[in-house]
Amino acid sequence: MLVVAATEAELAATGARDTLCCGIGPVETAATVAAALASARPNGVLHVGLAGERGFTAPEVVIGDEALYCDAVTPGFVRAQERPDGELLGRVRTALPGARVLTIGTSARVGGSSGCTIEAMEGFAVLRACALAGVPAVEVRVVVNEVEEPDRSRWRFDDGFRLLGETVPLLLEALDA
Repeated sequence: MLVVAATEAELAATGARDTLCCGIGPVETAATVAAALASARPNGVLHVGLAGERGFTAPEVVIGDEALYCDAVTPGFVRAQERPDGELLGRVRTALPGARVLTIGTSARVGGSSGCTIEAMEGFAVLRACALAGVPAVEVRVVVNEVEEPDRSRWRFDDGFRLLGETVPLLLEALDA
């Protein structure tokens, strides 16, 4: 199972061995993940990282049941979305029974998502690249901030990294079973 995250700090927190730092934002992520999948074909991809939430109260793990590409959403056009692999999603839900399962919006800019409460910058790109390559994938995030909170000192990075470190080993055990 390949663990993908936007930053080296997120990956380091997971303790995972087989990792890919995909970079920040949907364009960099799509290119990096597509190139990696073209050269190596993992059994699956676990995409993890930190995220924001509208109505944030405390850090928690959220499982993505859909990745919505919010930068491509305009009236009259088809909704740009990707869904995780059903089997991987089921295993993640079993491993994390208390986690909320929600749509996660992808946007190149903070505050750019709409139609969802959870926002990140890479999920759609990871799931789309995996779908095109035929590699099963799932997205799991730890929310650490209010989406439009401009003061990054109020974002709870340390708590998020701790939760990633606690959660990813459990997920890898469940997904590699």
